[in-house]
Amino acid sequence: MNKSLRWKFVFVMLLLIFVLMTVVCVFLIQGVQGFYRNEFIKQMETAFSDPDMISDLHSAANAENPAKELPGAIGAYIGKLGVDFRTRHYYILDSAGMVLDSSNDEENQYIERTPNILKALTGGKATTIEANAEYMDVAMPVMDEGGSNIMYVVYIRDNKQTVRDLNSALIALIMRAVAVGLVISVILSFILSKTLLQPIVGMTKAAEAMAGGDFSKKLDVESEDEIGILADTFNNMAHQLKMMLEEIKKSEVLRREFVANVSHELRTPLTSIRSYAETLTDYSDIPKEMESDFLHVILNESDRMTKIVQDLLTLSRFDAGRGLMTIDAFSLEQSIRDVCGAIALEAKRHGHEISMSVEEGLPRISGDKARIEQVLINILTNAVKYTPDGGKIDITGGQKGNKVWVKIRDNGIGIPEEDLSRIFDRFYRVDKARSRESGGTGLGLSIAREIVLRHGGDILIESAAGSGTTVTVILPIEGSDHEDA
Repeated sequence: MNKSLRWKFVFVMLLLIFVLMTVVCVFLIQGVQGFYRNEFIKQMETAFSDPDMISDLHSAANAENPAKELPGAIGAYIGKLGVDFRTRHYYILDSAGMVLDSSNDEENQYIERTPNILKALTGGKATTIEANAEYMDVAMPVMDEGGSNIMYVVYIRDNKQTVRDLNSALIALIMRAVAVGLVISVILSFILSKTLLQPIVGMTKAAEAMAGGDFSKKLDVESEDEIGILADTFNNMAHQLKMMLEEIKKSEVLRREFVANVSHELRTPLTSIRSYAETLTDYSDIPKEMESDFLHVILNESDRMTKIVQDLLTLSRFDAGRGLMTIDAFSLEQSIRDVCGAIALEAKRHGHEISMSVEEGLPRISGDKARIEQVLINILTNAVKYTPDGGKIDITGGQKGNKVWVKIRDNGIGIPEEDLSRIFDRFYRVDKARSRESGGTGLGLSIAREIVLRHGGDILIESAAGSGTTVTVILPIEGSDHEDA
């Protein structure tokens, strides 16, 4: 088996260790420098704030022989100032910046005029330290008794050799740690790479076994590592799956064509038409006004049946993203009443009691009136169909915010919990035997949900086996973006 992936893994681990140690080294060095700088400033501020030291310096400066007295005065505080005569020295300068005395024999006549010295010569206390400078220094002017003239300047300078020595030791220590870390990372990389790559090898073998099929048509492998083998194997499986999916799609097209012809959606308006027509045929003494109403319902249901056929044909257009809607403002309350009127006779035949309660002043909504009524009639038909004779169906409607809702509640057989998640799936039937007897194909709720979603709304179902079902349709008042037919 090719080891390229393993070496890639090792390289990444080595690079990670190197980068990590480099970052640690940089932060440690900066931290040490910052620590020493801060400690130096703190030590100097503490020393030069000591009243005894200030008093002794002033006394020495105002003595008869200041040049002789000042070294002794400053010498009494070299411990407090941290002067070690190796990396840190003191200097006493006159008002012209010339060195009068120094703990550094190499610089007992002249010293570089640093920014702090220049500031002290003008009467200011100078404690500014640049982070990138090669030294750390402070300078304090010693004034005369009146405090108006500079007599001397006490200057402390640290060459940072201690910091450099510590940084060198840290770098050497980190380099040793890097060397040890690299060795350990190489060992761990081999162990981890073997552990991590083993599942990939197993998955590759499993993929080859799943691909099966015609081994004579295997694809050429361009990559030599495990990922390349896995990719080629999945390419092989993808080819197999592609052919299978093409067959499934063909079957799905045939299935949808069949549903378009035999959908139980056609049965709903036909049932209403037949019921009212039978009433007109069986009873010759029906009042003229009622007869006219019945004929009006029959005509409406005939139109609805034509529209349903069109909707079923349009379902495939929906799937293709070419769904058409005829959007108009209409009264949802009136649509609810029309739907209740259309289903009333069928409900009465089953002995169901239908009640309707809609909030007053329900606003008109923007949408496809026929499709919304189709949704409601589908839901009501299911309520009548799956509620035992003598049941109760409640229809309520109202407004909440910028949306309206219609709730249809029955006390029928309900829907088992395990079926609720699939209730909107096309062709899915909870009670398959009973659905077939009643002409159901499992498409009604799928169509209803498709229509509601395309109106920018939602449809919710609450149910439990033996406890009835509540279906809530929520629609925006202003509607959503649709294409006009």
